[in-house]
Amino acid sequence: MIVTAKGSSAVIRGSAVAIALGLAVLANPAMADQYTDAAKKWVDSEFQPSSLSKEDQMKEMEWLIKAAEPFRGMEINVVSETLTTHEYESKTLAKAFSEITGIKLTHDLIGEGDVIEKLQTQMQSGRNIYDAYINDSDLIGTHFRYNAVVPLSDFMDGEGKDVTSPTLDLKDFIGLSFTTGPDGKLYQLPDQQFANLYWFRYDWFQREDLQKQFKEKYGYDLGVPVNWSAYQDIAEFFTNDVKEIDGHKVYGHMDYGKKDPSLGWRFTDAWLSMAGEGDKGLPNGLPVDEWGIRVDGCAPVGASVTRGGATNSPASVYALTKYIDWLKAYAPPEAAGMTFGEAGPVPAQGNIAQQIFWYTAFTADMTKKGLPVVDDEGNPKWRMAPSPHGPYWEEGMKLGYQDVGSWTLMKSTPLERRKAAWLYAQFVTSKSVSLKKTLTGLTPIRQSDLDTQAMTDIAPKWGGLVEFYRSPARVAWSPTGTNVPDYPKLAQLWWQNVAEAVTGERTPQEAMDNLANSMDRVMERLGRAGIGGDCAPKLNEEKDAQYWFDQPGAPKPKIDNEKPQGETVKYDDLIQAWREGRAN
Repeated sequence: MIVTAKGSSAVIRGSAVAIALGLAVLANPAMADQYTDAAKKWVDSEFQPSSLSKEDQMKEMEWLIKAAEPFRGMEINVVSETLTTHEYESKTLAKAFSEITGIKLTHDLIGEGDVIEKLQTQMQSGRNIYDAYINDSDLIGTHFRYNAVVPLSDFMDGEGKDVTSPTLDLKDFIGLSFTTGPDGKLYQLPDQQFANLYWFRYDWFQREDLQKQFKEKYGYDLGVPVNWSAYQDIAEFFTNDVKEIDGHKVYGHMDYGKKDPSLGWRFTDAWLSMAGEGDKGLPNGLPVDEWGIRVDGCAPVGASVTRGGATNSPASVYALTKYIDWLKAYAPPEAAGMTFGEAGPVPAQGNIAQQIFWYTAFTADMTKKGLPVVDDEGNPKWRMAPSPHGPYWEEGMKLGYQDVGSWTLMKSTPLERRKAAWLYAQFVTSKSVSLKKTLTGLTPIRQSDLDTQAMTDIAPKWGGLVEFYRSPARVAWSPTGTNVPDYPKLAQLWWQNVAEAVTGERTPQEAMDNLANSMDRVMERLGRAGIGGDCAPKLNEEKDAQYWFDQPGAPKPKIDNEKPQGETVKYDDLIQAWREGRAN
């Protein structure tokens, strides 16, 4: 009987099927061999290259086959957003898992917003919609406060100990600090991650005529901008001085500005921290993070400057102002009406000189042969590097964003279904398959994969991605952190307020004031509801802004010179520093 329903009745029927299958295996050893044969087929044909030998890959598969025995015949459903990495999991790895384990695994792909909606519905209703989710670690602050997610640390040592792989090797994951709560527990397991970095036309920056022209005008070398002053100078240079290259109009900047939820990501994904709005401390700045939320211990106490936050601080207003100024002055005219998805492919069309904030998830699409940004041999004419920082930024602060899609198990999922889904989560992140998955989706999660010869060989084709992830600089790039008590409720406030500044309905200061006040009101309601226990919001009483400006760290008072001297670094020198283990 095929199990199609969810819930406890499905577990009973699934267990019955599993018992029957188990008895059948005892009676017919050849049935057990089919799973081993399937594993050998997949290891030989698909799971290459790997950081493991084929012998060690088969050892991982043999453990998986044994651990999956009680769940054979069950139908398990998991979900993620639609990314290249997850498409590979859905179309290829889910099929492999089903053949190797006897568990029928369905991996649905839906929009990012839909993933959050399903997750919220399951949290609020207690109804099991999916047996596991891959959702952004941006929700870590939500997950550890709402008591709806299974702490993986507890699960692996307790109820899920019998289905936790001895070769999982948590220390090998490069993003665990992003999925760990203030209580020290691991709440999510990274499945894929990508950063937002600076992107530029390396071939144009190397041209001697352009280097000479830039040096004569600005007094320093054309190179990777270290600060926002240099970024602005380079944007001005290509847009208004160079103007055309090979007969085509060129622009010194690319962005997007349509009133759309993706406009919120543009800012919550570290734009303010790049400007220098928050406090020192990795991964997110303490006590004030990149959203401008201050915490006392683990309890959020305010976003407004008058409560000790920094969402409407001078650094934040500066960041929003620069975003609007650059969008209007240096980007293609149509950029202001674009969403994230519409703007993403534009640099590949060949008329953009640089982009301060570019997601490495676009790397695969930027390396296709025949594009204007790829040479005849398939090598990129562009490179990626660390994004520049604004004048409020200080050494030791977060400098950029990483998206870390991570496996999340819900308490509302019946235990047997949760165990079976956990086997799949470990399978698609295992050393047996993770390198091939990285080479397919370009979203690395394991240090052992980054250290392989396969990554060294592919590095020239990826324009700096491998070098970045191998470098010590990567620690300054992180997702949204634990200061944010309810990501879905607070995130929606950003795009609505930022859009009013883009259209001119409000000044940047007015927009950020309204955003900060709106965030405080939501956190006040969460605090009254006691969401998060000791880590629930407890808003500070309001004080004059100057009181907080006089305290160390964020919020910082306005500085006199928000455009200091531009500073650049040669890209090749930067890469050499990374190879030597230096941040810059």
